[in-house]
Amino acid sequence: MSNKSRILVDTNVILDVLSRREPHYLASAAIWALVEQKKLDGFLAAHTVTTLHYLLSKHLSRPQANLTLTKLLQVFAVAAVDEAVILKALALGWADFEDAVQMAAALNAQVDYLVTRNPRDFKDPLVKVLQPAGLAALFPLSGE
Repeated sequence: MSNKSRILVDTNVILDVLSRREPHYLASAAIWALVEQKKLDGFLAAHTVTTLHYLLSKHLSRPQANLTLTKLLQVFAVAAVDEAVILKALALGWADFEDAVQMAAALNAQVDYLVTRNPRDFKDPLVKVLQPAGLAALFPLSGE
């Protein structure tokens, strides 16, 4: 097992990078770069991958969406969303079930941080929740 910090990246952070959404692109891209540089072990919840494919397929061809996800999964590992994760998410009793599943997947993957642009959505977090800029400040990027 790695000594690196482990993070689960919320869907909105990945979309910031793929869509170059401003003003969020730079901070979100820094998180992606930290994972690419292997300074952090990065995870995406399994349902994030399916959501991304759905959204990408609306704007790209299916082969382009598949290629984008294939490249994404060369950088990020997938955190399981199985029956135990769903039951944990239900037990959290949060109003936003998708956020509860993200948190339950983060717990199951034993990550140190859940990275999202919407930390207020995660009430009583069981894993530390940070915005991309907050996490990037903890782990400076290496110069290329």
